[in-house]
Amino acid sequence: MLEPSIDQLQTKINSKYTLVTLSAKRARQIKDHNILQIEDPKSKKPVGIALEEIYADKLTHIPAEMNKRQ
Repeated sequence: MLEPSIDQLQTKINSKYTLVTLSAKRARQIKDHNILQIEDPKSKKPVGIALEEIYADKLTHIPAEMNKRQ
């Protein structure tokens, strides 16, 4: 079973597409560099760790519209 659940993750990032893209990019970074932003992750796999980081608010996404305003 996926922990955290998709419902819990969507409270942090409401787009499933963005959630998948962000977690995949972060999983590649974890795999390449093995630097974690959380202590003692429950998951052993990079994608699971990335999802845990998102749920712990260690990894966020700023929509493109917000970047254009700044």
